[in-house]
Amino acid sequence: MNIFKHLAPPAKCRFSGLKNCFRARASSLHSSPDNTSVEVHNQEQEVVIAMGSNVGDRLHNFDEALGLMRKSGIDIRGHSCLYETEPAYVTNQPLFLNSAVRAVTKLGPHELLGVLKKIEKDMGRTDGIRYGPRPIDLDILFYGKFRVQSELLTIPHERIWERPFVVAPLMDLLGSAVDDDVVSCWHSLSKHSGGIFESWEKLGGEALIGRNMMKRVLPLGKCLCDWSSKTHIMGILNITPDSFSDGGNFQSIEAAVSQVRLMILEGADIIDIGAQSTRPMAPRLSAEEELDRLIPVLEAVLKIPEVEGKFLSVDTFYSEVASEAVSKGIHIINDVSGGQLDSNMHGVVGSLRVPYVLMHMRGDPSTMQNTENTQYSNVCKEVASELYSRVREAELKGIPAWRIIIDPGIGFSKKTQHNLDILMGLPFIRKEIGMRSLAMSHAPMLIGPSRKRFLGDICDRADAVQRDPATIASVTAGVLAGANLVRVHNVRDNLDAVQLCDALLRRRFNI
Repeated sequence: MNIFKHLAPPAKCRFSGLKNCFRARASSLHSSPDNTSVEVHNQEQEVVIAMGSNVGDRLHNFDEALGLMRKSGIDIRGHSCLYETEPAYVTNQPLFLNSAVRAVTKLGPHELLGVLKKIEKDMGRTDGIRYGPRPIDLDILFYGKFRVQSELLTIPHERIWERPFVVAPLMDLLGSAVDDDVVSCWHSLSKHSGGIFESWEKLGGEALIGRNMMKRVLPLGKCLCDWSSKTHIMGILNITPDSFSDGGNFQSIEAAVSQVRLMILEGADIIDIGAQSTRPMAPRLSAEEELDRLIPVLEAVLKIPEVEGKFLSVDTFYSEVASEAVSKGIHIINDVSGGQLDSNMHGVVGSLRVPYVLMHMRGDPSTMQNTENTQYSNVCKEVASELYSRVREAELKGIPAWRIIIDPGIGFSKKTQHNLDILMGLPFIRKEIGMRSLAMSHAPMLIGPSRKRFLGDICDRADAVQRDPATIASVTAGVLAGANLVRVHNVRDNLDAVQLCDALLRRRFNI
C-alpha cells in the first residue's frame, strides 16, 4: 500500500483513520499467567535493532556486533546511516555512535533478547550506571507485527519516541513509500497519527542533523567525516597511457608524485588513483597488470609528507586490486561498475571495512555507450532504481549503508541530454531512492563531470583540457543540487567554485 508517500506528511488528515486499521493488524505477546514467556518459533520475523557505543573504538564495536549477530541467527538486511550524538540522560560521558539495522530471525523475542545480551556481555559490557558509558548497546525496537510486554522485555522499546538518536536511524531503515504490512504496523505503533514520520518531525526532524546534537558521519580512515559540513574535492590521478584527458602524463613515479603534491597544495581532500582507463572503448587490463601499475606509485605517494591528513582512493572494479590497495594504505574503493564487473567485489569490500563509491553504469567501458545501454525513458528515475538495486546487493554482502557513497555515473552509459538531466535532477534521484531507503537518500553523493565529452560537445571543445571552464559550471550546478563530493582534474579552480557554492548553501539554510 502506498499510504505514507512523503517523508514528512504535511497534514495529519493524510493518515486519518489508518492508525486503528494498522493497530488491528498487530498482535500482542504477553507473559502467561505462570510468568512463562510466549514465544514465536520457526517463522521468520522482521526486526529492528538499535545500536549504540561510546567506549573504545566505537566503529570497531559496531562491526564486531554485526558479525556476532550474523553468527547468532540474525540475518541483517539493511543498515541505517551512522550518527555521532551527544549523550542523553547522563551527559558527562563521551559522544555516542548510533545506528540501527533491519534483520530477519527465527528467534523468539525473548530468545533474541538473550542473544543480544550475550553479545553485549561478550564485548565487555558490564552492569554500571544506567544510561552510562558502554562499549555496545543493543535494543530491540520492533519485532514483526507484535507488541511484546513482559517483565524482561517491552516492544516497542518504551522510550523510543523521546530519543532522536533512536528515531533518526529507525527512519533510515524505512522508505518514504510504505508498501509493506510489517512497516505499516511499525508506523501504527507510533504515538502519532502520522506514524514514525510524524514522530520524527515532532522531535525536530532533519533540522537536528548537522548540529552539535547529532551528525551523520562517514567513517574515513581514522576519522568520522561529517560530509555535510563542506563539499569535498577528489583530485584525479590517472597513471594510464590511454585516459581520455591526461593519458600518459603521469606514468612515471616522479610525475605522479609531483601531481599529487600539486593537487594537495591546491586543496584536494582525496586523491583518486586510477591505473586502468575507463574511457569508452578502453581495452581491459587484468587485475595483475593493474596492480603492476598501481602499487609502485601508491607506495611512493604514501611516503610523501603532504599526504598526512589526506585520503587516498583507488579507482578499480577488481576486488583483488581493492584488497591489495587497502593493505597498502588506500582508504576508499571507487568502483565505476558498482560491483557488476567482479562478483566478489561487494563481499571483499565488506570485509575490508572501508568506504565504497558505488557508481551507476550499464555494461562495461567497451559497451557502455552502445544503443542498448543508453536507452532511458526517464534517466533520473532509472538511474535511481538501478543504483538502489546495487546498494541492496552491496548491503546483503556486508557493506553497511554508512560506508556507501553513491555516484549517478555522469558520462557512463549516458548521452549528453542524460548527463544534463542528471546534473539538474540530483534531488529527484535522492527522492526516488528515498521511496525505498531513506538511509541511501541521505548517503554522500559524488559526481564526476570533469572534462567529459558531453561538455566538449556542448561548448565545442575537442581538447579535453580546454573543458575546465565547463567543468566548473557543471560542478557548480551539481553542488547546488546536492552533490557532496566532486571528482576533478583541475583542483584549484574547482575548489573556488565549491567554496562559493558552500557559502551560498549556508546562506540558503541559514547555517
